Amino acid sequence: MTSTPQAQMPEGRKARPEHLSHVIFIAAAAAMGGFLFGYDSAVINGAVVAIRDRFDVGSEALAQVIAAALIGCAIGAATAGRIADRIGRIRVMQIASVLFTASALGSALPFALWDLAMWRVIGGIAIGMASVIAPAYIAEVSPSAYRGRLASFQQAAIVTGIAISQLVNWGVLNLADGDQRGKVGGLEAWQWMLGIMVIPAVLYGLLSFVIPESPRYLISAGRYDQARKVLRDVEGKDVNLDTRVAEIEQNMRHEVQPSFKDLLGGRFLFLPIVWIGIGLSVFQQLVGINVIFYYSSSLWQSVGINPESSFFYAFETSIVNIIGTVIAMVLVDRIGRKPLALIGSVGMAISLALAAWAFSYKTGVGDQVSLPSLQGTVAILAANSFVLFFALSWGVVVWVLLGEMFPGKIRAAALGVAASAQWLANWLITVTFPTLSDWNLSGAYVIYTVFAVLSIPFILKWVPETKGKALEEMG
Repeated sequence: MTSTPQAQMPEGRKARPEHLSHVIFIAAAAAMGGFLFGYDSAVINGAVVAIRDRFDVGSEALAQVIAAALIGCAIGAATAGRIADRIGRIRVMQIASVLFTASALGSALPFALWDLAMWRVIGGIAIGMASVIAPAYIAEVSPSAYRGRLASFQQAAIVTGIAISQLVNWGVLNLADGDQRGKVGGLEAWQWMLGIMVIPAVLYGLLSFVIPESPRYLISAGRYDQARKVLRDVEGKDVNLDTRVAEIEQNMRHEVQPSFKDLLGGRFLFLPIVWIGIGLSVFQQLVGINVIFYYSSSLWQSVGINPESSFFYAFETSIVNIIGTVIAMVLVDRIGRKPLALIGSVGMAISLALAAWAFSYKTGVGDQVSLPSLQGTVAILAANSFVLFFALSWGVVVWVLLGEMFPGKIRAAALGVAASAQWLANWLITVTFPTLSDWNLSGAYVIYTVFAVLSIPFILKWVPETKGKALEEMG
């Protein structure tokens, strides 16, 4: 084959990393922010009962404290893109690491409910920053042939963080003889649950010092030699570095510093592609996935499962989440983003409908509630089926698409808006679930089922397929 046809192909599409393990390490290190996102999101699950008792608050006030982190997430997501374009992706990771560490320590040692809420907001800002920077950074350092699988590391890290937090909660609870307020080493069990997050938070910061800056940022800063080195390391020795740099630079030459006004256009405020990103983010949350992880232990207790078993079910659900994510990582570059999302939407809709049916048989009030044997079994199976279908589809696909689908001119700003919408939707689901479950637990799941069904036409009509395309082709 002559060199001419190859030269006409985008270099990023042909590229194969010389040392794939190096590229995997870079993506995994960046995805540590996702691990902290998952850990922080789920660790509060083990402390809910103790916090309610310690500060003597009702369900609505408790929901506000739990959801306080999500307000911070929206702030962090909205600002991370602009900060990253000014000081680099790596520096944003390091700032997030400091905020994660401070939040872990502060949340473990609160002196009042508002103090705990404040530290959760700070942790939320870190999560929001990490949720934007990780998919953008991984997309920018990944060869297109591997980009889907490497971008999947973000969701893999999230679900691993969820599972580890459940395991930590279970271990701490056992040390405290099953009492969330039991003393371990001078602190109550729930304080250890929240404080242990300082370990991965510090590790995240340390890892950020040993991974390279994004080549696109380096080129934008005029650091061409460093950009070539990074491109050679991640895309392979056979890639034409000058051509790749010129390709990226040409793409960036048509770009301006992304801002909110760059996202505006058309009859409905934002550009259509931005609305698609917002839609993906919102649907990912409105199906109610985080209800499982924020409230799973208390949810299972509310339908008659004892506390020790409820922690087991919470951890077991996390394992299902990991299995689904691994399936998605295997399939996302093989069958594409849209088919995977459609499979997930159908599976989630069926699972949620079954859960709604099962919970409609709940009897009793307060601590004296239960489900009939058949419906209890269906509820557990449906919950796990829902998590599995979410993990193998929307859990991964949304992060992959958000890192890929936007034109380079608006990528960072659009990702920030989409991620902010995701956190706001997450907040809405989190604060409304206690009220909805008190009103009608089955009704809550009917609402989530409706959103799962609505996501199907949304995917078919509006979501683009990005499989196999170089970032420079996104227009």
